[in-house]
Formats: sequence, C-alpha cells, structure tokens
Amino acid sequence: MMDVVLYLIAAIYVVFIAQLIYGFNKVKIFERTGVNPKTAFSIIIPFRNEAKNLPKLLKSISKLNYPKELFEIILVDDFSTDTSERICIQWRMANGLIESTLLENLRLSNSPKKDAISRAVPILKHEWMVTTDADCVVTKNWLLTLDNFIQQSNPEMVVGAVVYKTKNNWFHHFQQLDLMSLQGTTVGSFGIGKPFMCNGANFAYTKKFFQELGGFGGINSTASGDDVMLLQKAVAANSDKVLYLKNKEFIVKTKPENDLFVLFMQRVRWASKTTSYKNTYAKSLAVVVLLLNLSLVLGFGFWVLGKIEIWNLSIVFFIKYLVDYILLYKSNQYLKNGKFMLPLASSLVYPVFSSAVGLYSLFGSFTWKGRYFSK
Repeated sequence: MMDVVLYLIAAIYVVFIAQLIYGFNKVKIFERTGVNPKTAFSIIIPFRNEAKNLPKLLKSISKLNYPKELFEIILVDDFSTDTSERICIQWRMANGLIESTLLENLRLSNSPKKDAISRAVPILKHEWMVTTDADCVVTKNWLLTLDNFIQQSNPEMVVGAVVYKTKNNWFHHFQQLDLMSLQGTTVGSFGIGKPFMCNGANFAYTKKFFQELGGFGGINSTASGDDVMLLQKAVAANSDKVLYLKNKEFIVKTKPENDLFVLFMQRVRWASKTTSYKNTYAKSLAVVVLLLNLSLVLGFGFWVLGKIEIWNLSIVFFIKYLVDYILLYKSNQYLKNGKFMLPLASSLVYPVFSSAVGLYSLFGSFTWKGRYFSK
C-alpha cells in the first residue's frame, strides 16, 4: 500500500513540475531597447545589523547606469546595534548627488520588514517603489532595464530574479540549487498564469497600486511575506498588471548563509507564510512538494523495516530527480548561464532538509536577526 501511495504522490508532483517547466519556456527573455529613461524610482532598503553587507550594496547603487535625478534611496534602519547607521551616513556624505534619506523603523506589526516599507511610503518622492535587501548587489543596468520594461509593458508590479553569489563549497551550492528551484517555480508560475511567488530583494510596484491594495493590511500578522503575500493580493486584484521581468541585467545577487542553523531558520521563516496563502494553486503545490519529500524520508524508514521494496523507492526518487533536473537546468541557463550538475548528494539530503523545514514551520517558532518570532 505504501508503494502505491508513493507512486500516486510522485505522479501528482510530476504534473505540477511539468506545468512549471512548460510555463518557464513561455516567459520570454525581455530585450532592452535604446529608449531614453524616464521612470523615476524610490529604492527602499530596510536593514538590521548589516554593517558587513551594506557597503557592497551601496557601492553597486552608486554605480547605477541611470540618471541620478530619476531615483532616490530610502534607507530604513530596523534598530541596528552595529555600525550600519554610521556606514549609511558616511555613504550619503560621499554620494551627495544621489538623493537619499535615512529613517528609523516604526514597529506597528509582527513584521519588521513590512513596517519598514510602510514607514518609507509617506515620504516617497516618486511613483515607482523598488525594494531590495541590504545583503544584495545590483547590476549597473538594473534600473535602466526596469524602466525600459515599464515603458514597453505598462505594468503596475514587476517581479525579478535573485541568485546567490557562492563560494566553491558544497553547502553554498546546496543553497544555490534550493534558491534556483524557487526561482524556476516563480518564472514557471507566471508562464502558466498562476503567479504566487517572488522575492522582496528584487520587487517593484507603483505607490498607487500599493495603496489601492491597502498596503500590507490583512497580511501583516506573519513575520515574513512583504513580497509573496503582497504579490498574491495584487494577482487577486488585477493579475494583468503583475508581470515578470526576465532579463539577465535585472538579476540581483545575494549572499548564501554559512551556518546550517541560520539557514534552517531562514527557510522556516520563508515557509511559515505558506499557511497564510490564499492562492489555491500555491497551497496545493506546497502540500504536494512537502508530501513527496516526506514520503521519500518515511519510505526510507519503511525500507529499513522491510515494509517497502528498495526498487520502488529508487524509482520514485529518480522520477523526482529527473523532473527537478529539467526545471533546475532551465533556471541555471537563465540565472547563471554556466555548467550545471545536480549532485546526487544534494538530491539525497534535500528531502530530509525540506521535510524538516516544512514540518517545523507548521508548528515551531523561529529566530531571525536576534529576534524571536512565534507561530
């Protein structure tokens, strides 16, 4: 009976991933043209204890190939206890031609990041809001590409990709594969007309649309979700105005974690918002992914106990491995454009890691940046 259930879950999983692969192919690469930039942007950067990372982000922003009169920087300090504030002040003094503002966060909800973005909104000088994270680096044509896309497509919300800048070690590559699977899912879901995922490190929307949606009202009870849950509100309200920008110059790079516990807490934080999803497709996909990973872990236990044949478990594992490989390969071609290999070791570890994160996020609390968040 266990093997029948295993094959059934695997079959449903294949259908979902095949849809995402099809959707990924449908989202075409956006080709930038030579139109003159005209869109004005307000870049919002919430941060907490990011003294190690802020200099790199701010340096990349100072090198943006975009008219300085067409963008401003809003830095929102979420009560940092390190030298982050001093770094921001020094950068502002050295880059006076770039209009910038430094604010202190105002905590009003259970979500510091949503509070930080909401704190910035009343003082924004431009209509388009762009959010990124303090541990990121942007390309020099980041805003130029976004402006070009806005002029051609007339959206109200734009989603972009995020990738890790990794060192040559297995732990970093494991995280890269995990993030690429999320990015592949994001692109694929847009391609099949069921977008539900994005990353706040590369996210843009108009102030008018944000206010029409009621901002973060109704979704600020969860610590995370300033991106995904806002996207789902937007899709429910007007999906035609929510678009994905697929262009290599609109990919933001961020840092992987170096500590297993911190990585686990980060993924729990990401997964914790899943229970608050109102998107049926998103919930269904999350359940199927968790069920298959958990089934493989439990199946291994049943094999040890002699309750299931190893070849049944192996077949299901390699079915998953194959469809995952196709989606990850396509994601890698877009995000990294380099050689790709899906290590067997990562594929064996991932079901255990994913199951632990998924189950823990349903019931457990988590810590992030020195703060405790309860479920």
